[in-house]
Amino acid sequence: MAGGAASPPHGGASPDFLLRLVLDIVSANAAEGTNAARALFKKDCTDLVRRIALLKHLLEEIRDFGGSSDNDYARASSSSASSWSADLAVALQSAKRLVPVASAYNSDDSSDGGAKRLSFQFQCVTWKLEKVLGKIPYDQYQISEEVQEQVSLVRAQLRRATERYWSLNSRKVSNALSQPLENQYWSTNSEISAKLDSVSENCGTKSRRRDADPTTKILERVESASTSSDVSLLDEIDPKGLENVATECPEETKKPDALVTPEDFLCPISLELMRDPVIVSTGQTYERSYIQRWIDCGNATCPKTQQKLKKLTLTPNYVLRSLITQWCAKHNIEQPSGLANGRLKKSDGSLHDVSGDMAAIQALVCKLSSRCLEERRAAVAEIRSLSKRSTDNRILIADAGAIPVLVNLLTTDDVSLQEHAVTSILNLSIYENNKSLIMLTGAIPSIVQVLRAGSMEARENAAATLFSLSLADENKIIIGASGAIPALVDLLQDGTARGKKDAATALFNLCIYQGNKGRAVRAGIVTALLKMLTDSRNCMVDEALTILSVLASNHDAKAAIVKASTIPVLIDLLRSGLPRNKENAAAILLALCKRDTESLSCISRLGAAIPLTELSKSGTERAKRKATTLLEHLHRLQQH
Repeated sequence: MAGGAASPPHGGASPDFLLRLVLDIVSANAAEGTNAARALFKKDCTDLVRRIALLKHLLEEIRDFGGSSDNDYARASSSSASSWSADLAVALQSAKRLVPVASAYNSDDSSDGGAKRLSFQFQCVTWKLEKVLGKIPYDQYQISEEVQEQVSLVRAQLRRATERYWSLNSRKVSNALSQPLENQYWSTNSEISAKLDSVSENCGTKSRRRDADPTTKILERVESASTSSDVSLLDEIDPKGLENVATECPEETKKPDALVTPEDFLCPISLELMRDPVIVSTGQTYERSYIQRWIDCGNATCPKTQQKLKKLTLTPNYVLRSLITQWCAKHNIEQPSGLANGRLKKSDGSLHDVSGDMAAIQALVCKLSSRCLEERRAAVAEIRSLSKRSTDNRILIADAGAIPVLVNLLTTDDVSLQEHAVTSILNLSIYENNKSLIMLTGAIPSIVQVLRAGSMEARENAAATLFSLSLADENKIIIGASGAIPALVDLLQDGTARGKKDAATALFNLCIYQGNKGRAVRAGIVTALLKMLTDSRNCMVDEALTILSVLASNHDAKAAIVKASTIPVLIDLLRSGLPRNKENAAAILLALCKRDTESLSCISRLGAAIPLTELSKSGTERAKRKATTLLEHLHRLQQH
């Protein structure tokens, strides 16, 4: 890891560890500040560090809570706290690596590609921080109202910053980056490494002996073979060669808990350990969700080399993933499922024997690959039933290796096998740890194929599976890029009542990610939603309005909504809809009229002022705010 930062303790990061990270970031930025007068990203660094510094009070209260009651702190630390604190540590470590590099980056020696890459990294870091701050269990730590308000303010600022970076990056060239930038700042991989090394923590004066590092030798072989479709190096790799990975810092200068991640295991965009490494057409490897987001921003170059990407296909780097998995297992970085020696950990921390269930489930999984069709059908039907019953079963089935086999069954021509397989994957995805296992098997293309061409039951459950997997933000990006959205829009139009609801739920969740909104518009979602709004049965008006309210912030979606003559329908809902529908209709109209005099004039001509006035007095609190703001816009329009 560039910088040799200590990894957070297994299972979560302590308040002291997080506080050290915050203080390190603040002090590093202060030291860089004196030499950053011409830095292109000076304001970005200052804003990010200022927001991170405000977290100091939160972490101090959590630390003090732990000191006041060890039992209470232990209970708090044993549940969701472990997840959010570990995520916060990762986000802060990313910021710690980014700030010094960005601070030293000035307009004299920069290039458009290098600046764009740094801007994208700021987008990633602010997005991660905003996301994790939303997970903080305030009640568990008895956080004061003042600090809660302060964190809410920081979240709001981070959210706005993320949206601003998205806007800048999606246009490729922003005002801040439009100056002539002639020199290539990071022209080679060695220069990148040198730059990161120069801002890292001091690991002593000894130079790195990279040529003597066995992991580096393996990685060089992986990189040279990475563009080949026939890579099989695993049989030649000696696992013992990984034992010297964390020896880059001299023994006398390393902290006892320090763990150095090999640089080749880090995504060049996020600077984080890769979980799903993929290769782009230039032969470089990135974490799938981050390179997909880079492409979604309209970039057609390789972030590391600045070469044009001849094609946008992402190829899994299985060899590197295997190396990372071995390294994580050796250093206890993987999150455990709670299963050990035939015993499963309960939520209260106690263990219960599941060895009998394990044996039965392993036998079932073996039958999934049987040559006998009826035996396969019986086995997958039983796994579907078991996976529906309990979390324990979901853990055991995944641990028995069922997920890759079930994914293979998605491509079968047998309708019964396919239906049971996709429903089993849906049930397994309910357990959070299984989501990443399903994604790592490359299940999405097969699930999308079922969504397109399966039986109606299989299509419905495929849509529900995509919704479940998309609850993880990074998966929204991957699923959106897979071609799932057009297939979901098709189900929204021609599915059963249940299928339409499954499709609507998945589309709503996917469209929270900005890059998927344009995809949904191009797939014809606006026409489908308008049809739902005008359906005399009124069975899916809520869902249609909810999706439209998410889409309306996107420029392309806004234009499509107006072009489809949706405004008159929304005004009718203001007059006669249910309270919730009136609220969403007002919110959508406000978004459509923002900086759009033509749309504002349209709602004025259609007599929206009367229902808006009524709504501003008798609607829900949110509806009152939206209606009042719209009325103010209408009033200003009339004055002109």
